This record gives sequence, structure tokens and C-alpha cells, in this order.
Amino acid sequence: MSKDKILSNKHNLQVIYEDNHIIIVNKRAGDIVQGDKTGDKPLSDVVKDYIKIKYNKPGNVYLGVVHRLDRPTTGIVMFSKTSKALPRLNKLFAEKKANKTYWAIVKQAPEAPQDTLINWLKKNPKNNKSTAYSKEINDSKKAILHYKTLKALDNYTLLEIELETGRHHQIRTQLASIGSPIKGDLKYGFDRSNKDASISLHSRRLQFLHPVSKEIIDATAPLPNDSIWNACED
Repeated sequence: MSKDKILSNKHNLQVIYEDNHIIIVNKRAGDIVQGDKTGDKPLSDVVKDYIKIKYNKPGNVYLGVVHRLDRPTTGIVMFSKTSKALPRLNKLFAEKKANKTYWAIVKQAPEAPQDTLINWLKKNPKNNKSTAYSKEINDSKKAILHYKTLKALDNYTLLEIELETGRHHQIRTQLASIGSPIKGDLKYGFDRSNKDASISLHSRRLQFLHPVSKEIIDATAPLPNDSIWNACED
């Protein structure tokens, strides 16, 4: 077993891609990307531990958080390993030059197998929840996503989602607004939770131009290992 594999196993970390400037990992359900009021160890600290041991780095390890995923969501998260790359990666995301693809499992298939959803989302910080509106209201933000049906499963439907905007709980809110809440997402109307407290939303793929090497990076995150996700690849 390689040193990288041993380290990944030790830190319970699945590294998808790594070079001198960036590291891309497959986040597990329940992991928080950055520290919060819970005090739980964030994924950023797990990645720092991995880098520190792998490269025998003394002192503090630099790691920049480029983007986040909700705690119950799985899939691709990218971090910057250098201060040089971080502002370039931030700019990449701000200018929507990083293509992110999500997969979601829903019980109630949307009426249209493929569509664009346009809503105005308003966040309620008290319950950490967003509400979708059909027209603009005070303090709302425009949200646009495109979805298509990838596969009809026995009791569920697999959707692929591309985002044009990045709003709070956007995919969860907009799919719920058309009567297709994500499996396990009690907050947005699904009738029961998943056993591991996850929701069946997975950041599947990330494509972008590397800000330093100028190479095209195309990373895909393996799906969670359960029977329904496994059926998505059959």
C-alpha cells in the first residue's frame, strides 16, 4: 500500500486530486468544511493533518478554503495549498469559470424530465433555511439551475444539476419548490431521514482551468457506498 493510501486511510480522507497548489477531496456526509459553533473538527483541519504528515512539514500548514458544501452533502471539495493559488481560485469561482455538476436522488420525479428553474431565494438565518419565490421580494436573490433526469430507479429518480448561481441551499430549495425534495432532506420536505443523517445530494464533478499550470482539471468524486447510490451506476 502506498504512503498516500496509508495516510488517506489514517485520516479517513479520500483524495481525488493533488498537486503543489491544490488538493481536491471527496467529502463524507457529516463533515463540516470549516469550523463552526459545534466545535467539531472540520475537514480543513483533517486535510492540514494529512499534508503535514505526508510532506513532513514543521509548524502550521497553510490551507485556503475555496468553496463549501452543506454538512449532510457529499462530494467534491477543493482547497488551496498555497497563498498564490487561493485568490486565483476564488476569482475562478466568482467568475463562474469552474463547472460544478451535482447528482441528486429524489422520490417524486419532476414533471419535466429536463428544465431550467428560476426562483428568488430568501434565507432565514434563524432556522438556516431558504424559501423559493416565483418573483423578487425584499432581500431575495435570484437563483438559476438546470436539471435533467439521468436515470429512473425502482423507487427514486436520479437528477443531474448544473448551477448558474450559488445561493444558500439552492439545489435543496429549488427542487423542493417543484415537489421533488432530495432523499433524506427533512428540512426541505422529504418524509424521512437517511440512516447516516446525509441527504442524497452529491457534488459529482468539477472542471476548471488550473490557475497556475493552465491545465484543464477534470475531477469526479466516487458516489457514496449504499444500495441506492450503487444502483445509479449499474
